Amino acid sequence: MAKTIITPIQKRFNDIDSFWHVNNVAQQMYFDLAKTEYYRQVMKVDGTFDALRVITVSTHTDFRGQVRMDDDVRIETTVSRVGNKSMTIHQRLLCGQECRTESSSVMVAFDYKRQCSVEIPDSWREKLL
Repeated sequence: MAKTIITPIQKRFNDIDSFWHVNNVAQQMYFDLAKTEYYRQVMKVDGTFDALRVITVSTHTDFRGQVRMDDDVRIETTVSRVGNKSMTIHQRLLCGQECRTESSSVMVAFDYKRQCSVEIPDSWREKLL
């Protein structure tokens, strides 16, 4: 069974728009922050500066409800699919028990020295499944 982590989010003043909502762009940054935590906690890799990294090739986001300045926000992250070179990360922005935003991203293992996607290493795969 895939591992799930919860990442608490601290909102910043500039995340808020003129309607006192968390801007959609800021929410996407929250998802990115939680992905980084997932790589570190579950996969035990940095994923940012290593020669072999994880990069985004596709993202889809559904905004289901407003996220306000005073909402307690946390991101739930799990991997829903692992393929040969890619994996799909599913994330939910939660306020209390309510999902306000949902995102799905296809990520690939990428060799920066060779500048190409590569198969997901067995060491990652073991930790993801």
